Amino acid sequence: MAAVIRPLFVVAGVGNAAGTGAAAARAFSKAGYSVALIARGQASLNALSEEIKSTGGEAAPFCMPSYTPGNFSSVFASISSQFPASQYSMRAALFNIGYGVWKPFLEVTPEEVQESLDTNVAAAFSFSRETILKFKENRIDAQNPNRGTLIFTGATASMRGNTRTSAFSIGKFGARALSQSLAKEFGKDDIHVAHAIIDGQIMTGAALARAGDNPPSGLSPDSIAQSYLYLANQEKSAWTWELDLRPAHERW
Repeated sequence: MAAVIRPLFVVAGVGNAAGTGAAAARAFSKAGYSVALIARGQASLNALSEEIKSTGGEAAPFCMPSYTPGNFSSVFASISSQFPASQYSMRAALFNIGYGVWKPFLEVTPEEVQESLDTNVAAAFSFSRETILKFKENRIDAQNPNRGTLIFTGATASMRGNTRTSAFSIGKFGARALSQSLAKEFGKDDIHVAHAIIDGQIMTGAALARAGDNPPSGLSPDSIAQSYLYLANQEKSAWTWELDLRPAHERW
């Protein structure tokens, strides 16, 4: 009897385990995926991994000291060791890493510009390269009609700059351009690349606390995660490259 190959979801950027990356990890786990968690904070990684396992899922934490190209190569090697190809097939991945700078242009430092480009663009490039190489190893069959789905978490700043987003927008514009280029290049290889514009505030703990008794006007991380799962389940004759998510009641 042939071994059952379990789908693997890799999410880079789970922060303090309260936002979009963690919500996506939970949603994909409930949908039957094993989950590889990538972040720079070991404590939050461990906590989220244990939470997923406590609900019957399978997860493993992978801590990175920094989001540099060499570290992505190393962490993907560790993921392959933890989730061997004989038992797992990486079928979905999320780049949820970001670095935000919200300052007037003349107050932005060259170091902050470089950090924005390194985190939002160079790290996205490195993560995408490792992901697509893994996807290209996958076979297509009745259960898996495409090789994998790579999703980028974008922002309003991916589409338009504003008075305090000069450094942030150049990074998010770059990640969006990368996702579009990859979608064009690898669609023919049955690899789905999608970019999600998160047009509004994500309602995590701090944002909810600020809202107080007023109804939240932002986006729920769990709802964003369900949209990501929808992207991963799309049939390839009608793939979405870009999904624009925003709350019904906007306040900005």
